[in-house]
Amino acid sequence: MIESEASEILVARCRRIRVAVLLPCYNEAPAIGLVIEEFRKSLPYAEIYVYDNNSSDGTAAVAAAHGAIVRREIRQGKGSVVRRMFGDIEADIYLLTDGDNTYDAASAPLLINALLEGPYDVINGARVERSTNAYRPGHRFGNRLFSTIIRIAFGSTWSDMLSGYKVMSRRFVKTFPIVSRGFEIETELLIHTCETRASTIEIPTPYGERCENSFSKLRTFRDGLRILRVILIMIKDEKPLQFFSVIGSLLALASIVLAWPLFAEFARTGLVPRLPTAVLATGLMLLAFLSFFSGLLLDSIAASRREAKRLAYLALPGLPNDIDAN
Repeated sequence: MIESEASEILVARCRRIRVAVLLPCYNEAPAIGLVIEEFRKSLPYAEIYVYDNNSSDGTAAVAAAHGAIVRREIRQGKGSVVRRMFGDIEADIYLLTDGDNTYDAASAPLLINALLEGPYDVINGARVERSTNAYRPGHRFGNRLFSTIIRIAFGSTWSDMLSGYKVMSRRFVKTFPIVSRGFEIETELLIHTCETRASTIEIPTPYGERCENSFSKLRTFRDGLRILRVILIMIKDEKPLQFFSVIGSLLALASIVLAWPLFAEFARTGLVPRLPTAVLATGLMLLAFLSFFSGLLLDSIAASRREAKRLAYLALPGLPNDIDAN
């Protein structure tokens, strides 16, 4: 009932804006037709784009048969596809989701209404499982772990950072410098949201199982390690003082542990019997200071980069909060 009312209100409000549904796909022929039909039903005014990423099962043909705008991206990986989508497609509101029919198309009007009413720049559709088989245990654990790391490092308020269901404004999309090639794109997107201080909220949405003969392309350990690597790189790039301070603290601690017995021996005998250990402890302490001061220098550079990102973000107009049926 709520979703139906949201859809009716949205149709009236969105006659003056362009909405694009973005579906990056790789071998999703069993599900993509149903996904297109469901989004056409919930967002009848939207343009639906399917970008085929070298599928071998006829995904592009199925999408075209269901009336989607079909294009191709030959560089493999979800990040590569989304980068191409964000660069090619012109719209006021972008809805990004997967072509596997796990996300709830009927929730789309609710998410877009929330974006307009805020107005916000990013709405994250936090997944609420319809069944216990919707998530693999490793994915659930990894999502919680990574979400916690990002929350501590960047102050994120999202509980489901790896959700593939997002609604975004043009201002956010056109100032998002994507570098990821694979499933790390969601991590990069969240960190960009935090760094630009884009206005965002998270709204729960139903999440179901894949349809028959549809298989997840996300590999738990391989892609999990890639996501962790991206998080560490982004912390180094965006929070260098904290990153290098941790390294410097560990080096300083190792130096003190090695040097403490030497100080005790020197206080008792006036001698330094283990010269190699003394040299190593001194070297570690010098590296600790070098790491700390490197962090200070890089933090100034990172602050300038954040200011440039913020200025580029603010240079584009945001969504008006007075869109109506007139």
